[in-house]
Amino acid sequence: MDILALIKNRRSIRHFKNDEIPKEDVEKLLEAAQWAPSAGNRQPVEIIIVQSQKQKEKLVANALDQKFIQEAPLVLIICADLKRSSVRYGERGSTLYAIQDAAAATQNILLTATAMGYGSVWVGAFRESDVIETLELPSNVRPLAIIPIGKSDKTPSGPGRRPIEEFVHQEKYHRN
Repeated sequence: MDILALIKNRRSIRHFKNDEIPKEDVEKLLEAAQWAPSAGNRQPVEIIIVQSQKQKEKLVANALDQKFIQEAPLVLIICADLKRSSVRYGERGSTLYAIQDAAAATQNILLTATAMGYGSVWVGAFRESDVIETLELPSNVRPLAIIPIGKSDKTPSGPGRRPIEEFVHQEKYHRN
């Protein structure tokens, strides 16, 4: 599958089969995150692997009762080590670059999961302080995304998209 077709075929999956994900596949997903671009090659991404039902139930509670999180056989929590980016870039490193870097890693994981035949979804709606407490994260590590991954039980149809002409601007921003 070419990359644009892969991007167009990725869906947010919220229904998972209970099929286990082989260790080799988990390693490929982590490798995809490893190769995401990062500002100044600081690589501030930290990933917590969650597979126990008990921990997934806590994450459901942290994530505004999004029960599909506990259905997935694998849940990855994508975090940013703010200190790692701020060492080189100061406040902009910790407030922007580390977050952008974690977002790039998240997208790499989502696309790789799709290419491997898995469903996934980028969950951003959660109480950050609760996730920090549940995962016992240090103060410099910020959770930014929860990614449940597994074989899809249902695949939704593709969402509509704005026309390119509506969001692309030539040299200046022009409202349409």
